[in-house]
Amino acid sequence: MKQEKQVEILKELMRQVDEGKNIDAGVQYKMPTSAYACPEIAAKEWDLLFQNHPQLIGLSGDLAEPGSFLTIDDFGTPVLATRDRDGVFHAFLNACRHRGVRVAQDTRGRKNVFTCPFHAWSYSNKGDLVAIPDEDHFGPVDKSCNGLIELPAVERDGLLWVHPQPDGRLDIDELLGETLAKELASYNLGDLAHGGVKTINMNLNWKLANDTFGETYHFAKLHKNTLAKIIPGNTLHLEEFGRHHRFVTAAASLQDYKQVPEDEWDIHVGSAFILYYLFPNITLIAGKDNCTIVKMYPDPDNAGRSTSQVFAYYSQEIIDMEKAAREAGTLQEVNADTAYDPDNRSIPTLAATMEVFTSTIEQEDYLMGEFQQKTAQNGLLEFVTFGRNEPPLHHFHKTFREVLGLSPLEKIT
Repeated sequence: MKQEKQVEILKELMRQVDEGKNIDAGVQYKMPTSAYACPEIAAKEWDLLFQNHPQLIGLSGDLAEPGSFLTIDDFGTPVLATRDRDGVFHAFLNACRHRGVRVAQDTRGRKNVFTCPFHAWSYSNKGDLVAIPDEDHFGPVDKSCNGLIELPAVERDGLLWVHPQPDGRLDIDELLGETLAKELASYNLGDLAHGGVKTINMNLNWKLANDTFGETYHFAKLHKNTLAKIIPGNTLHLEEFGRHHRFVTAAASLQDYKQVPEDEWDIHVGSAFILYYLFPNITLIAGKDNCTIVKMYPDPDNAGRSTSQVFAYYSQEIIDMEKAAREAGTLQEVNADTAYDPDNRSIPTLAATMEVFTSTIEQEDYLMGEFQQKTAQNGLLEFVTFGRNEPPLHHFHKTFREVLGLSPLEKIT
């Protein structure tokens, strides 16, 4: 992120802290609760936002070296993603061309050849059909046109994108826009290594899961014994990038920055987090040497259930520091988002990151979401309200309703 943009954001957050006022969108909206419970809306979302929309499947570090692979089965198309011996990223339908059995069963690993467990047809990590056992018994097969079905796949600035349909359009410049694409590129996400993943399955609509990451109004109330101990909340800077947005909130130490020259300001120090919402279902929290990605998926058979997958990524320096501190027996875990080494430098460890998503997101935010889901399914509460201090929620719900052809949010002030 450019220095002038960092200063602009931090100055606005300082103003909010000084005045004791959060962001003000100048308008409130109400939205039908049917958005969270209607089977017809859910079916349209599954078709337009997941089966027929580009999907971010991870970072380059998920396929760290030639021969790496991962499988994804979250948005209706079973995907096999590979990095071939030349380092090129590919994505395929994870289905044998013989009888449709998945050729890769594991979530991730290293393989150069994928063999179907049913009849042992084998494919290279470039998707080529390379072997058919007892081919003289089976009959002639043109291997040149019976490789794995390839899906559009693009690796850009450390982000791995796949379209679920073989004929789908995947234009990253069009998808993100120039400004957001350049900003995401500035984080050097391609240098980060995969650290681990946490899966949360709960009884709430995927949009309620997304709403968790749409405001800071609730921090001091719902999270008073967890997140609020390290993040004051009730501050918010928002910038929209078409269907996407960036959302930043103040760190407890922000006021100390008034004594630091502006050309030395670092948004990673002055803010509690920098969160990017990438349409339709991605929350990307960018750190200086780490990144957390939350992918929220609907249950295609139940509008009242969803799965959130939390992926943590770290720089090699952070990985090495944590390893050294653990081996020395000096690493002190804390119930926040960091641990500390002997020099008191913060280390964003996997255990600490996942603790936040367990104690705060799963056990507090998503628990509230389950209560909201029951209300939406009951149908007696016809509308919910989004306040003037919740513009990320305005933006998200306006956008998905527009894409689905639903009625716009209704202004109430």
